[in-house]
Amino acid sequence: MHLSYVTELSNLLRTVTSPDLDGVDNAADFVSVCPDLVWTVRDFYLDLEANGRLITADEYLENSLRPKQGTDQHLQNFNLPRLCIQKFFPIKECFIFDLPTHRKKLAQLETLHNDDLDPEFVQQVADFCSYIFSHSKTKTVSGGIKVNGSHLESLVLTYVNAINSGDLPCMENEVLALAQIKNLAALQKAIAHYDQQMGQKVQLPTETLQELLDLHRASEKGAMEVFMKNSFEDIDQGFQEKLETLLETKQNDFCKRNLEASLNRCSALLQDIFCPLEEDVKQGIYSKPGGHRLFLQKREELKAKYYQEPRKGIQAEEALQNYLQSKEFECVTIWQTDLILTAREEEMEEARAKAEFMKAEIQRLGAILMQHQQMMEQRERLHREQVRQMEINRVYQQALQQRAQERRLKEEAEKLKERFQAESRKLQDEIQHLQRNDSADDTCILL
Repeated sequence: MHLSYVTELSNLLRTVTSPDLDGVDNAADFVSVCPDLVWTVRDFYLDLEANGRLITADEYLENSLRPKQGTDQHLQNFNLPRLCIQKFFPIKECFIFDLPTHRKKLAQLETLHNDDLDPEFVQQVADFCSYIFSHSKTKTVSGGIKVNGSHLESLVLTYVNAINSGDLPCMENEVLALAQIKNLAALQKAIAHYDQQMGQKVQLPTETLQELLDLHRASEKGAMEVFMKNSFEDIDQGFQEKLETLLETKQNDFCKRNLEASLNRCSALLQDIFCPLEEDVKQGIYSKPGGHRLFLQKREELKAKYYQEPRKGIQAEEALQNYLQSKEFECVTIWQTDLILTAREEEMEEARAKAEFMKAEIQRLGAILMQHQQMMEQRERLHREQVRQMEINRVYQQALQQRAQERRLKEEAEKLKERFQAESRKLQDEIQHLQRNDSADDTCILL
């Protein structure tokens, strides 16, 4: 190591931006940003002793940095880097390392195990590691800002590139530049995390806007955590506010895409579900009396089928209403056609009913006429029958009268006969009486 490099620090670095100092800072500023100095000496072969007594490695370092007395230029060149180290690094620690093993085994050093190494060297390494792990401080820059390995790497590269290009880097400006770089990278990581989470979790369209907003908030929270983890001294929270703005923009973009996805999904569903109905309308299936009612019934069935389809998104109802509105002319046309055809059918039905009524009336009147005619014929038959019966009765009565008369005449004849016979007997008796009397008197003969 060339100790003279330490003397160039004040000429190569500034801790803060100060136009009054013409690029040169007070040495105290360097002390505030310089880390603890840990000096290691490898392959140490000297004895740790001075003035006949044993000394420590730290004492060995202090002795090595002690300036020599004198004023010539050679001594000044010798003393200057030592004085700078003493000045810039108030905390110093020294560790010495003996040869790891016997000189003949150094060629195979990388393949040797600890058991093959010098025990004293192994202990020296253990002490060194223990000190580093227990005493090393977190890397900081001006203002006490903590940096990690990647931050420190960026700073070192920035300083080296600036020095190599002949510029005079300012630690304060470089920290700000580092903050810009790291915060921009943190911003990009946060946005990438958000995009990854939303890409994995969001399936557009979502059923509700709240579902999308919940997923956004969860991804937004994760993005904020990534940013806070990777950000570097975002003091004025400018990058955080920019991240919030970007996330809000992405949220609005997702909402817009969600609307578009929902509209596309619903449009495809409506086209698929209502296509058969549209085809039936074109074929004139509903252009008939009562067709409007059948059309509405079929449309309600298809609406129910549409509502049952999943993942239509937040445009489901609006898309349906817009579709139905676009088909309102067809619905009105079917309704008007239904009215016209229904009226025509009613007229035809009325004429048909009237014709059937007239036919039925004619049949009824014909039936009445036939019935009347049958009644007349029946009456005529009854009349003839009555006349015949009357004639029969008359003849019968005449016969009865005749028989009665004959019977009366017979009875009269019988009576006359009986009276005649009685008269005859009486006459006979008288005759006989007379005869007897004649016989007795022989005076009178009656013939």
